[in-house]
Amino acid sequence: MRIVFMGTPDFAVTTLQALIESGYEVAAAVSQPDKPFGRKAELRPTPVRAAAEAAGIPVLQPRRLRDPEFTEKLEQLAPDVIVVAAYGKIIPGFILELPKYGCLNVHASLLPKYRGAAPIQWAILDGEKETGITIMQMNEGLDEGDILNVSKVSISDTETGGSLFDKLAVEGGRLLVETLRLLETGGICPEKQPANSPTPYARMIVKEDGLINWDKSASEIERQVRALDPWPGAYTRLNGKLFKVLRSRIPSESETNVSEYDKIDKAGSVLSAGGEGIDVRTGNGVLRITEVQLEGKKRMASADFLRGRPMEKGLLLG
Repeated sequence: MRIVFMGTPDFAVTTLQALIESGYEVAAAVSQPDKPFGRKAELRPTPVRAAAEAAGIPVLQPRRLRDPEFTEKLEQLAPDVIVVAAYGKIIPGFILELPKYGCLNVHASLLPKYRGAAPIQWAILDGEKETGITIMQMNEGLDEGDILNVSKVSISDTETGGSLFDKLAVEGGRLLVETLRLLETGGICPEKQPANSPTPYARMIVKEDGLINWDKSASEIERQVRALDPWPGAYTRLNGKLFKVLRSRIPSESETNVSEYDKIDKAGSVLSAGGEGIDVRTGNGVLRITEVQLEGKKRMASADFLRGRPMEKGLLLG
């Protein structure tokens, strides 16, 4: 089976490597154009471009998928299937119809749940206990094509966006290879998706999503801290400076001084700060911050941070 692979970020690299290691012929990799990076704005290769070139696979980086030069090259490659994993742009209909087996998408959710650009983070933000990988036959809808194969992955109570990203990337590569082999032997029974998703559209995460609203519940904020790790990270303000909350948990009642805590009811107020962490009042419950990073400083355990910068009870964050 002759494959053209389309992807851009790190998530897609794991899928590309699974194809290569399984012995499939990857005729070319298509990635978005390189972007400037750093103060000097030097162009940095996309992760997929770097991985493909290291494996000796030709790379195409069209600015527009409808560019005549690119479409002509794609037709010359004559792929049996096009695999898409986090490419980052809508694939035009004529490309979807070009290969014998069409275009397959590796999507990091259990479709029809979490259609959209950031299903990994939103699954954690919403408190889901389970997510997974769906291999989908692409159509011109947004993550609405027929389901070809599914694999479920549990979400632990300590799962971060980064750790779940890594798990799903590995599982996506494995499931794709399994699906391709089933396609070749006629062992796939496509399943149509319902028109509507049971979850909101999983829009792209932006930096502003990291801002903590202390009026939310402790459980919501705790999930925010985990879901947005490593980027953009959850953050608040401490005396006007950016204050990142890197790790947190919800303490049990036996770990808190309930009678003293009840005296401070404003959300965002520090209830206590010591060796166990920084306890903060939220709109519902208490959040214990255990790892932090103040603007311009390195990340550290809350206990270490407090040795150099004690916090008074009642101090307001935000």
